[in-house]
Amino acid sequence: MRDLESKRWIKLKAFFFLLTGLLACGLLLLDRPTLRTATLLVIAIWSFCRLYYFAFYVIERYLDPEYRYAGVLSAIRAWFSTGR
Repeated sequence: MRDLESKRWIKLKAFFFLLTGLLACGLLLLDRPTLRTATLLVIAIWSFCRLYYFAFYVIERYLDPEYRYAGVLSAIRAWFSTGR
């Protein structure tokens, strides 16, 4: 599969990720409109963002600078195949 190189398609893809996330958050809060649900949702989103940062910045910069991960599955495969 080729890399996505078109700036227009990259921006459209980012917009759809944003739209999907906002829709999911909105539907969850409509289903359970409580402060607890909103707080847990914010904590979950923040935690996954930090995990993503860790997986693709910290690991590439500090733990394994030679390997460039193609995505989440690539990082998981590399992590478990080398016994780290």
